[in-house]
Amino acid sequence: MELGFYGLGRMGMNMVLRLLQHGHRVVAYNRTPEKVQQVAKHGAVPASSVEDMVQKLSPPRAVWLMLPAGQVVEYAISEVAEHLQENDTIIDGGNSNYRDSMRRAAELKSRGLHFVDVGTSGGIWGLQMGYCLMIGGEEEPVKRLEPIFQALAPEDGYLHCGPSGSGHFVKMVHNGVEYGLLQAYGEGFEILRASDFDLDLRAIAHLWNQGSVVRSWLLELAEHAFETDPDLEDVTGYVEDSGEGRWTVIEAIDKDVPAPVITLSLLARFRSRQVDSFSAKVIAALRREFGGHAVRKRGGG
Repeated sequence: MELGFYGLGRMGMNMVLRLLQHGHRVVAYNRTPEKVQQVAKHGAVPASSVEDMVQKLSPPRAVWLMLPAGQVVEYAISEVAEHLQENDTIIDGGNSNYRDSMRRAAELKSRGLHFVDVGTSGGIWGLQMGYCLMIGGEEEPVKRLEPIFQALAPEDGYLHCGPSGSGHFVKMVHNGVEYGLLQAYGEGFEILRASDFDLDLRAIAHLWNQGSVVRSWLLELAEHAFETDPDLEDVTGYVEDSGEGRWTVIEAIDKDVPAPVITLSLLARFRSRQVDSFSAKVIAALRREFGGHAVRKRGGG
């Protein structure tokens, strides 16, 4: 099968390579020409523009976007749609908000185009292990694209979740759960490190993956991280969030679903970005005012 692919970042590049390994014809485009030439060396057909990419595909065409959520995707969909014909399909494999995906699907349908939203998980390891794909869209284009999903995913690694938006909705909640898992592991290893015992965190991460109820791929990655840098000296505690955790919390609030773990894990990420929290300084000052409790001053005084 053939596919246009727009976006050759960390995940997009490896996804193209995996598709090529499975014998698919990929016409690749990226705003950075060097990345296009890089995948061309592995067998991808290079495209110099969106128009060039579309012209090198046979109808019914399919173009996969692997771009950061937001205005970038909005512009790319508009740009690609200009060159497509009736019954062609645009696939958004990034982390777009599911409500945006529902809107985009309706807008493209009015123009005779299909839209498929694919929540994609697997990170930089997907090339070797495959990608977990959470798919939303109408039955016909999803069925037509199945060879692509089969190539990208491991066995049982893709699911047509439902209509447009459902794929990105499931991926949003998936990432919310991920926030909670990461926070729990982070806190657990910090407690271990703070103990009076001289504990080997790498060995414990490995141990917990041997039949324990908390075993996971994340623990495998923790073992690797501790093996490379036992005290994580090369890492700062600043933790970004890419949006899905926020959207999950908002959805929980909208649906009256209590989600304290996911919510607090999101707030912990906000706290990680404050070198010296002003709210903590207010609390320290108030404790000094009402109880005479000592405060630590800058410079150790």
